[in-house]
Amino acid sequence: MPVMTYVEAIRQGIWEEMERDASVFLLGEDIGAYGGAFKVTEGMLEKFGADRVIDTPISESAIVGAAVGAALMGMRPVVEMQFMDFIACGFDQIVNMAAKIHYRWGPAVPMVIRGPSGAGVHGGPFHSQSNEMWFVHTPGLKVVIPATASDAKGLIKASIRDDNPVIFYEHKFLYRRVKDEVPEEDYVVPLGKAAVRRDGTDISVITYGAMVWTALDAARELEKEGISLEVVDLRSLLPYDEETVLSSVRKCSKAILLHEDTRTGGMAGELAALIAEKAFEDLDGPIVRVTAPDTPVPFAPPLEEYFLPNAQKVADAARKLAAY
Repeated sequence: MPVMTYVEAIRQGIWEEMERDASVFLLGEDIGAYGGAFKVTEGMLEKFGADRVIDTPISESAIVGAAVGAALMGMRPVVEMQFMDFIACGFDQIVNMAAKIHYRWGPAVPMVIRGPSGAGVHGGPFHSQSNEMWFVHTPGLKVVIPATASDAKGLIKASIRDDNPVIFYEHKFLYRRVKDEVPEEDYVVPLGKAAVRRDGTDISVITYGAMVWTALDAARELEKEGISLEVVDLRSLLPYDEETVLSSVRKCSKAILLHEDTRTGGMAGELAALIAEKAFEDLDGPIVRVTAPDTPVPFAPPLEEYFLPNAQKVADAARKLAAY
């Protein structure tokens, strides 16, 4: 299988879906002639033409609204947010239109809103947020966050084919840093299904996105000390894979919930409630959260480093929990 970067895997996934299905089209800021801020759509204007790769004005509300209308007419729009931070400008169209139309009167709303999120690249508070929980709390949406190149391709293809609106987060730190083998044949990764990235016996670390790699780094460090971490990659946050989460926690009897997002109202709180409700008697220690603090993402590199979870923070939490 060919090895490719995370960003190239997403690009190929979109390209293949546009070749496969003429109803798939793209719209967003600077996605045509410029090829996208991170070059995800590079070459697509030349290949598919201006009717299917549409450069838009700088108006996220208008972009999302146009996509909702197109989806209702049988098209499959793929919207790029130049940064996922800017999705707030299209919030009403997403949570009050795209998310609710099927519930209200039945039609499918097949559309994807995708773009770069996350920190670690010194982008500051307006270009580094992990704002996925805004949408995890909204019934009617699906929220997807891949960690690997092979998943990124399979999940973007599955998202485009899905008949529901999907919010697709791409961690910008991973774009050109992560490479792995990607199948050449057509494939999809099912939405709502987690993956166990590393088998372990002592502590289950449940995470997603770039933090999967942080957890794996911590696991390798702790293996030298005789502490075995199991790493679960959620892949989808809405819906999420309760069965895999609970199975891992019951196996290990201790759990660390890890995410880059800020703490209060984060995915870790939702998972902690699930574990407390359905696996309480399997626990041999407290449920531990490792997250960013409740502040905006700092711009200064030393402050950003302090803000973000890292392998050392995960390892320190795991040592304490292992000794409990």
